[in-house]
Amino acid sequence: MDHEAMASHHAHTHEEHSEQPMEHAHHGHEGHGGHGVDHSGHEIMFRNRFWVSLVLTIPVLLFSPMIQEWFGFSMPEFPGSTLIGPGFAIAIFLYGGVPFLQMAVPEIQNRKPGMMLLISLAITVAFLYSLFALFAAPGSGFFWEMATLIDIMLLGHWMEMRSVRQASGALNELAKLMPDTAERVTDNGNTEEVSVADLRNGDVLLIRPGASVPADGEIIEGHSDLNEAMITGESKPVEKSEGDKVIGGTINGDGSLRIRVSATGDETALAGIMRLVEEAQSSKSNTQILADKAAGWLFYIALAVAALTAVLWIAAVGFELEVLERVVTVLVIACPHALGLAIPLVVAISTSMGARNGILVRNRLALEQAREIDTIVFDKTGTLTEGRFGVVKLITAEGWQEADVLALALAVEGDSEHPIARGIREKAEAAGVKPATISSFEAIKGRGIKATYEGKTVYVGGPRLLELLELDLAGDLNRFRQEANDNAQTVVYMVVEDAVVAAFALADVVRKESKQAVQRLHEMGVEVAMLTGDSQQVADAVARELGIDTVFAEVLPEHKDQKVAELQKQGKKVAMVGDGVNDAPALTRADIGIAIGSGTDVAIESAGIILVKSNPLDVVKIFELSRATYRKMIQNLLWATGYNVVALPLAAGILAPVGFILSPAVGAIFMSLSTIIVAINAQLLRRTQLAAQPG
Repeated sequence: MDHEAMASHHAHTHEEHSEQPMEHAHHGHEGHGGHGVDHSGHEIMFRNRFWVSLVLTIPVLLFSPMIQEWFGFSMPEFPGSTLIGPGFAIAIFLYGGVPFLQMAVPEIQNRKPGMMLLISLAITVAFLYSLFALFAAPGSGFFWEMATLIDIMLLGHWMEMRSVRQASGALNELAKLMPDTAERVTDNGNTEEVSVADLRNGDVLLIRPGASVPADGEIIEGHSDLNEAMITGESKPVEKSEGDKVIGGTINGDGSLRIRVSATGDETALAGIMRLVEEAQSSKSNTQILADKAAGWLFYIALAVAALTAVLWIAAVGFELEVLERVVTVLVIACPHALGLAIPLVVAISTSMGARNGILVRNRLALEQAREIDTIVFDKTGTLTEGRFGVVKLITAEGWQEADVLALALAVEGDSEHPIARGIREKAEAAGVKPATISSFEAIKGRGIKATYEGKTVYVGGPRLLELLELDLAGDLNRFRQEANDNAQTVVYMVVEDAVVAAFALADVVRKESKQAVQRLHEMGVEVAMLTGDSQQVADAVARELGIDTVFAEVLPEHKDQKVAELQKQGKKVAMVGDGVNDAPALTRADIGIAIGSGTDVAIESAGIILVKSNPLDVVKIFELSRATYRKMIQNLLWATGYNVVALPLAAGILAPVGFILSPAVGAIFMSLSTIIVAINAQLLRRTQLAAQPG
């Protein structure tokens, strides 16, 4: 691998996981790895150099007088045998150590000292000191310590690159979802296999059972269940038929489909999601900035402690080789390896966890700030509710069964496109009834519908129908009407001849997850407000059902952001959840904007976080992920900096008076342990269960 290219990239590895622009989504699998390729390239380089250096270290250790003394063995002596250890150590420095020096160059050029500079300083000082000692005081150099330090550094970097690659795997996993070829239907009805890169909008594709969908499009023929889990996080396959949209990268079930392509390449939902994941992984959070600063400060602290160590030891024992050994130990210990890894790993893991849970983070700061939110404002229609009329209650008169009423309603409302008719129809279809046989179908303008059933006249309509027919309600039917009116529900009646036989109460259907979401948010100490253009009565009914704290009703779309500002003036940290279309100003005004139900439209500029599914419970996941991520970041920062606070004074020889001196080799082992602990702690974030839904 070209070291120059590697050096310039690696200088920022700890800060930015993705420096490469995203390749086009239609370049096949290899095109998506701008991110992964770099890391796997580094990973292979560090792995190879580690194993070679480790093998070269064996003779260095075997021919080291100190190791021989410790373990009570001796190697055969012959002319030049004393140069075997130093010779191999020099080879290790040139093969395993020089890459670190090359990576330190950009840190010097940018005047941003960091880990590479510290490692380079440590191994260079160790190397030069040992060369000097080889001639000045044979046997007192520490070539073996330098060799093991380089081995441990290479191992640490290999492990880090591996962790980063695995954590950033979300992008590569997404990339693999898109097939490389597609079956295009030709003008004569046959199919031809073409590269996905050659697809154009308007092409008709054949999607065979079990195949991946190669581009976004609309079904023009066929019926199947599609697995969209990789895009939406929804484990249950989604039933699709003619007119429904399909997302590139999802997997077809048992049916055969023909789709018309609506988006290819960079325009597909998958490409948009990948861009977002990549942007998020490279956008810095406040904690990341803190870690970068800490690494820079550590460089200066290490130099200061090294200088102080030199001065104090020279004052105590004079200018001896032991003084240089202390200085080198300080520089070895100070390498902020764990610090460099502390935040990027957590960032990468939390972003990929979010993507797997249908949470697309456009802005890292939004996810970080989510833990501070104390008030969340939901736009009602389409967010807490489904934005469609549904039957919420049904009552029948004596002598009538619910199934009979629904069968009749299904027949009468069969062809109407009115939202209320559709709601009644859906209720009947869900009950599994077959439509009754009717005749003489006729619409009564502004009042309802009339038909003939078994020789009797059937009417379906609202209160104005009862006025027309001069019918009054009594008993249970009257109570039903009263209750529905109190809850701002629409009531539709069925009349056979001159008797009201049933009444349907309809309302905007509240999502089944909404109540649980509000409850979970309350448990987390978050207040819930609702914003809607609907009447106060409708809003209050939904708020009562869900247990919402604050209601803003009859709000015009252009005034939604003012309501968010009102809450902010009360000193509240506000998150706004909306559909991202007419809610854009409010989403921008809020401390965090969350766009919901934007499945394929992932490029909503006004939101910091986008939820792929229209599930309010996913909002709870954002808070849980934010809090868990922050905990891990702080734990890692405390561990990484705390380790240096303890280790630096030991390396400087603070306990020398009581006979404890930390050798460079032991220092290097401690430092690697610190890095491993931080890496394992970051991986534990994966165990966080986000808003696990019952059942």
